[in-house]
This record gives sequence, structure tokens and C-alpha cells, in this order.
Amino acid sequence: MPENPLREVKQAGQSVWFDYIRRWEMVSGHLKRLIDEDGLSGVTSNPSIFEKAIAESKDYEEVIAKLAREGRAAAEIFETLAVEDIQMAADLFEPTYRATDAKDGYVSIEVSPTLARDTEGTIAEARQICRGG
Repeated sequence: MPENPLREVKQAGQSVWFDYIRRWEMVSGHLKRLIDEDGLSGVTSNPSIFEKAIAESKDYEEVIAKLAREGRAAAEIFETLAVEDIQMAADLFEPTYRATDAKDGYVSIEVSPTLARDTEGTIAEARQICRGG
């Protein structure tokens, strides 16, 4: 079988990251396969990526409905979904993180772009996300 080109890139010292996240990636086992078979090293996410994942799939319908029935605001629902997905992905990357002595195995999440010029607000939101929403 020919060599996996993603593994070849990794052997050259480059970390390959997936610029997308969606709940299905974790629950179906697809993300784990990308990590195990292709040597995927990390995932990037941002509000636009989550918006696309939420709008273009049914992955989130039940939890959105549940949180809405609880009276949660749209921003809180979004943050809950994003943090849950980030935590699931991070759990899958933990072996990579450990095996690479923390060089790889990360899952990124951006703070709200509305905070672009608000240093204190950016720090506060980042801390809130790190606490799990």
C-alpha cells in the first residue's frame, strides 16, 4: 500500500490540523480515525466553523431544543455546544498530546470576534471557555 501522504508530511516535521469541527466527527469515530490512521495533530475551530456545523447538520437539534426549553439565551446555547465539542475533541487528542510531550494534540477555539479591541473582555471570555462555559 502506498505511504499515507499525511503521515509523510508529519515525518517531515509538519503538524497537520483539521480546520473544521462538528459533533458528528467525534461521535461517529471519524475524528479518531483521522488521528489514528492519518496522524492528525489538532483541530481549529471558530464561531464561523461552528455556525456552519450547526446550520448544515442535525447533530445539535436535540440539545438546542433542550437548552432553549430551559430558557437559555442564544449566546449561552452556542457556548455550551462549542465547549462540549471542544472537550470531546480534546479527549480524543489526549494521547497525541501526551505522546508528543505537548507539542501536538490541541483543539483551538476562538473568542468572540466582537472582542477584537477589548483586551479585558477577551481575557474574561477565554477564562470562561477554559472553565467549560
